[in-house]
Amino acid sequence: MVITGYVLTAIVALGIIYIGLNYLFAPKKIAAGFGFNDVPENAETFLNVKGGRDIGAGLIPLALMIYGDAHALGWVMLTAAVWPVFDMLLILRHRGKKAIAFGVHGVTAAVMVVAALLLLLG
Repeated sequence: MVITGYVLTAIVALGIIYIGLNYLFAPKKIAAGFGFNDVPENAETFLNVKGGRDIGAGLIPLALMIYGDAHALGWVMLTAAVWPVFDMLLILRHRGKKAIAFGVHGVTAAVMVVAALLLLLG
C-alpha cells in the first residue's frame, strides 16, 4: 500500500511541476486548459506566479519522499489536496468548463486523498 501511495504521490508531484514549468514558459497556452472560459490578455505575470507556486507545490512531496517519512508525506498530501479542490470550485463558481473542473482538478484531488490514505494507513 505504501509503495502505491509513493507512486501516486510521485505522479501528482511531477505532474504539477510540469504544469508549473508550462505556466512559466508558455503561460497563455497552458492557461487555456485550466478550465476557465476566458483568460485575460494581460494575465501572463499572474500565470508566471502560479507556475512558481505549482513548482514549489510539487517539490514539497518529492522532498518528503527523499526524506522517507511516509506518514508525514501522507499528511502533506491530504492537506495539499485542498489546492485542486479550490481550483475546481473556482472554475465552477465562474461558470467554467465542468469537464475540466471535475475531470482534471477533481480527479487530481481524489488521487491525492487516495495516496494520502495509502501512506497514512500503510
